[in-house]
Amino acid sequence: MEQYKRDFIDFMVESKVLKFGSFTLKSGRKSPFFMNAGGYVTGSQLSRLGEFYAHAIHDNFGDGFDILFGPAYKGIPLAVATVIAYGRLYGREIRYCSNRKEAKDHGADKGLLLGSEIRRGDRIVIIEDVTTSGKSIDETVPVILGQADNKDDVTIVGEMVSLDRMEKGQGTDKSALASITERYGFPARAIVTMEEVVGHLYRPGKDGVITDDIKKDLDAYYAEWGAGR
Repeated sequence: MEQYKRDFIDFMVESKVLKFGSFTLKSGRKSPFFMNAGGYVTGSQLSRLGEFYAHAIHDNFGDGFDILFGPAYKGIPLAVATVIAYGRLYGREIRYCSNRKEAKDHGADKGLLLGSEIRRGDRIVIIEDVTTSGKSIDETVPVILGQADNKDDVTIVGEMVSLDRMEKGQGTDKSALASITERYGFPARAIVTMEEVVGHLYRPGKDGVITDDIKKDLDAYYAEWGAGR
């Protein structure tokens, strides 16, 4: 596993964004872990987070994109932090773009978008915190394609999230990221997967972030909800 992934896993734990215990998800599932990207609240945290996203985006998509699109609301600070980090690390000026929940009907910046406009020929990477059902992407893709005169005028290069939960989506045996790729044809990737998280944090018979008891709970959870590849 790449060093930046190891560092990111430690960063999630240190920031208390990734927690282990007993949690009820929006889907109603009882999960032994929970990830909340809203826990990144300081300048230094957001600066580091942007760097981790930039590393992962560069590793997966290279420099072949023009805009980083962060869906409202959580995607807005992610997009801003990451375009800053991307320019610093890789010397490219990537534009950021986000949507409003409701279009603004006045002023020079009226419309649905914040940040950059989407132009003909633009190549776009979508950035989000985590996706469990893939529902958010079903709202985001029409927003992006709807800005062009023709849907073929812009290209969605891929999507990047922070954590792949690697569990079944609603009504499917595939993970949310695999389902997104199947539906839309672009790759959906994560900085790290839960398999990588467990591999990094669990040491059998030793006290740590993931204890033997937590590992048993994780194994039971994935026996029921783990997604097929």
